[in-house]
Amino acid sequence: MKSKSVKNSTGTEGSIPKRRNNRRQNLIQLLLTILIIILVNIIGSQLFTRFDLTSEKRYTLSPATRALLDKVEDYVYFRVYLEGEFPAGFKRLRNETREMLSQFRAYNKYIVFEFINPSSNPDAKEREKVYRQLIEKGLNPTDLKVKTKSGSEQQLVFPGAIISYRAEQFPMELIQNQLTAGPEQVLNNSIQNLEYNIANTIRKLIATRKPKVGFITGHGEMTEDLVYDFALALSEHYGLERVDINGRIDALTQRVKDSTSGNINIFNRYKAIIIAKPDSVFSEKDKFIIDQFVMRGGRILWLLDGVKTDMDSLQNKPTTIALAQESGLDDMLFRYGARVNNDLIQDVQCLPIMMVTGMIGNQPQFDMMPWPYFPLLNSTTASNPITNNLNAIKTQFVSSVDTIFVAGIKKTFLLTSSEYTHLMSTPVIIDLSIAGKQPDPTLFSKSRVPAAVLLEGKFKSLYANRVPPEILGDREIGFMDEGRESAMIIVGDGDIARNQFDRKRGVPLPVGYDQDTRQTFGNRDFLLNAMDYLVDDSRLITIRSRELKIRLLDRKRIESEKLKWQIINVVLPVVLVIIIGLVFSLMRKRRYGKH
Repeated sequence: MKSKSVKNSTGTEGSIPKRRNNRRQNLIQLLLTILIIILVNIIGSQLFTRFDLTSEKRYTLSPATRALLDKVEDYVYFRVYLEGEFPAGFKRLRNETREMLSQFRAYNKYIVFEFINPSSNPDAKEREKVYRQLIEKGLNPTDLKVKTKSGSEQQLVFPGAIISYRAEQFPMELIQNQLTAGPEQVLNNSIQNLEYNIANTIRKLIATRKPKVGFITGHGEMTEDLVYDFALALSEHYGLERVDINGRIDALTQRVKDSTSGNINIFNRYKAIIIAKPDSVFSEKDKFIIDQFVMRGGRILWLLDGVKTDMDSLQNKPTTIALAQESGLDDMLFRYGARVNNDLIQDVQCLPIMMVTGMIGNQPQFDMMPWPYFPLLNSTTASNPITNNLNAIKTQFVSSVDTIFVAGIKKTFLLTSSEYTHLMSTPVIIDLSIAGKQPDPTLFSKSRVPAAVLLEGKFKSLYANRVPPEILGDREIGFMDEGRESAMIIVGDGDIARNQFDRKRGVPLPVGYDQDTRQTFGNRDFLLNAMDYLVDDSRLITIRSRELKIRLLDRKRIESEKLKWQIINVVLPVVLVIIIGLVFSLMRKRRYGKH
């Protein structure tokens, strides 16, 4: 039987050429698609970009971090000890840490990481050996109850990493504990600060030249042993020197004479100085030298007591009188825009102290009693990188800090008392008998009294319009009556940087650690953040104010609406598929049933 050919309007057969044209077009499209894919891959291998579609840009590294990564020229190796069977929160921390390190590696090939399970060895002795090694390297373990096939068991988890760079090694803690936060909030805050923690550790490792910081002495400031841990922590970032000004112009500045012009250029010797708990009056010469240090852009961390007292004065008698601490710095701070008041903060939210509460035979009985003169300070806002996600701060006999209007100076309160505060102006009678007593609500009526403030801007000299003409014209002095851009932090407690000593061994304990309560407060983090903010030109510290929105599930709603959402997620999709299938079946019957 002969097949019929289909003819076009001109009477020629057109099906074969049409098929050939379709094949040619399909082939051309295929070749073009392959060519485009090859070109995209070639361009992608030469150019690097990432697209972050999240509202808070959580998968985009900050400019400060990217600038830091540009300086990494050798391998930085991260050994992260967060592998194994964990509860959901630790799994999230592990996954976020892996994702963050992947972002770092995407910007710099020298970032290398490995996740290790320290509990993988079935031999208990070998596991203990690994645990000891990690603790010796500076990682703190967390004891968790982990579900297993046979029930549950206790497991040590090391939520941290050891970072190696050339011959250097640093531990990095991934968990940031907070006394007032629950376990989920602690994990969320730790995840939020991952970028800063990793970047800051890299900064420590690759630093070739440390900025110089001076501890001022000569006015009864705290001795080296009292600030041992704070100084040790600072030495990881900065070059520390103890400086006795003693009226010497060159104590804080250096003078370089230009060989061609003969002009004398004056530079600060230190990026910042720390004045920690002076107990005697500063001379006018020393104040002038400090003032000119600030005028040349120098930064200062002031840790000052407004009242002169300590617990030693209560050792032999239950009462003492606290008087105003005279330092001679009031007029200088007032000129800059702040004032440490001669008062004491009493707070319901306070640290307990060990007291004798009775006798059994000849043995005294000790108990922990709340001591309102040791308030626990809290950060004022989460938007400031110095205090963001910070633990409570341990203080002793802290004074309030006020601000005064000074044009061009920006003021930010950093630490405050709780909502139940009482202020006592000097002279103050301090009586041990109030420890443990129920506070009178009519007295503790003040709220959020400031105890630390940050000042930023161009400060005016205390000695403007006060110095004689011979000083004004002396090129060796180079007097400035208005400063360059600078910053300072004023805290109304010198003991905030003081470390305790182990009662048995006599060695310094970490600053912020209280051996009576066995709790670690946020003093060390606050002090290091404060110095990083004042000194670090890379502004890496600003990453800490970045907020990542972690959308948590409501546990109460999960329990109450569990069945409903199970039905929606399991049954509803099946029902929808069945309905769609029936609709399509009916449509086909109607369409093809007519023929």
